[in-house]
Amino acid sequence: MYKIGVIGDKQSVQGFKAVGLNVFDCNKAEEAKRTLHKIADDNYAIIYVTESLYDEIKEFIYEYNEERLPAIIPIPGMQGSLGIGIGNIKKAVEKAVGADILFGND
Repeated sequence: MYKIGVIGDKQSVQGFKAVGLNVFDCNKAEEAKRTLHKIADDNYAIIYVTESLYDEIKEFIYEYNEERLPAIIPIPGMQGSLGIGIGNIKKAVEKAVGADILFGND
């Protein structure tokens, strides 16, 4: 059975524990990389990462882009959204369609 995990600072991810997700408290990029690598190899299908950490380790995350699993998804942290998630959606749509049909020239 696949699992779902959340990586980020304690304040941002603790609430996910209440809905049954596995939470990994990480504050530094190196710690997040180690955790991501460990749980990616441990049958996790979806891994949410707070945007602040996602931004710091995005080159490491991109190594997983060609893999079927896990899906690594940025989520806003306590400090709010950095726009990384919506930026990823925009890039995916542009790649699929060949033009920016979502946001025009934003």
